Amino acid sequence: MSIDFDRQILRNGTSSVKHDGRAAYFGTADVLPLWVADMDFAAPEAVQRALAGRAAHPVYGYTLYPDSMYDALILWLKKRHGWEVQRQWIIMAPGVVPSLFASVMAFAGPGEGVIVQPPVYFPFFSAVTTNQRRLILNPLRLEAGRYRIDFAHLEQCAADGARLLLLCSPHNPVGRVWDKSELEEILRIARRYDLTILSDEIHADLVYPGQQHTVLATLAGNADKLITAIAPSKTFNIPGLGLSCLIAPDPAQRDALQKVLASLHTGNHNPFSITAFEAAYRDGEVWLDSLLIYLRDNRDYVHDYLIRHLPAIRPIETEGTYLLWLDCREMGMSDAQLRAFFVQQARVGMNPGTAFGEGGGGFMRLNIATPRPVLADALERIRQAFSAS
Repeated sequence: MSIDFDRQILRNGTSSVKHDGRAAYFGTADVLPLWVADMDFAAPEAVQRALAGRAAHPVYGYTLYPDSMYDALILWLKKRHGWEVQRQWIIMAPGVVPSLFASVMAFAGPGEGVIVQPPVYFPFFSAVTTNQRRLILNPLRLEAGRYRIDFAHLEQCAADGARLLLLCSPHNPVGRVWDKSELEEILRIARRYDLTILSDEIHADLVYPGQQHTVLATLAGNADKLITAIAPSKTFNIPGLGLSCLIAPDPAQRDALQKVLASLHTGNHNPFSITAFEAAYRDGEVWLDSLLIYLRDNRDYVHDYLIRHLPAIRPIETEGTYLLWLDCREMGMSDAQLRAFFVQQARVGMNPGTAFGEGGGGFMRLNIATPRPVLADALERIRQAFSAS
């Protein structure tokens, strides 16, 4: 299948957060939008056809989750990740971020501790703090250009009365794909301190050639307290449709989650979300395989360009996700100056590292899931602005 990922699709005027939200976020619409974590690529044709087919039926009423949707997900997880999932383990949810909030509410009481590993996607923090749970930080360590988990400190955090660990795997924004030994050590600590783990694996399918994502649940035993969050939204670029699932083998954990979700009345989803969810997992594999090659080439293009033309910006080697974590500390600017430089001088809109918590100062997050000519334009803007500064 030949897929034109270089095709530039106009998204202005579609109420796109990434494009139409630029002025509100950056103070100007005159920036290339490389921030919000969705892709500028058309969704797989199989998804488009399925949605068009469903739209052709003129009644859009309350919709059940069909068996075929569950079958598509179960087959996908088995084929792509070697994970045998049973139907009764699956709880449908309105998105992974709401799932973070629901998990905090289900597995930690008010004032109890929840571990978060910054720098990390910012809803990890708000899921804890807005629910009046105690935020416990286990910062990642940057060693020789690669992020690692501080396991000695993680064990201290677990011993400090933590009830829940919010794990980001693969990690947003630093791009790590945790290896088997790291995941096994997380499980060891969780077992010792009776810690529940919510493993956010929304980027599980977005791992570069040469890397291997290990689903944490495939290493877990029956007694482990583990819930996995999965969604097709990042993989197939359908985040606006907002449907995900939580997979919990333990009945007591499923009950706890279902009680919270029921209290929020999250059970009804629109027929288009359900249709896209099934079509993506059933028929999206060829599209995804082509996407991963294009993203790899985009990643390598950015790395090569920065090495040759902007050595003051050092990209952290990303193993998964379409998000690059850029170390800008050698540019010699404060965080406020960095933000102003990229927005006002380079006219490139990225997420400032400070949004991702401790350890984010001096960094920027770049979304590379865009046509390569757009990336080339962005990099050239940055080079010219930095040369003139």
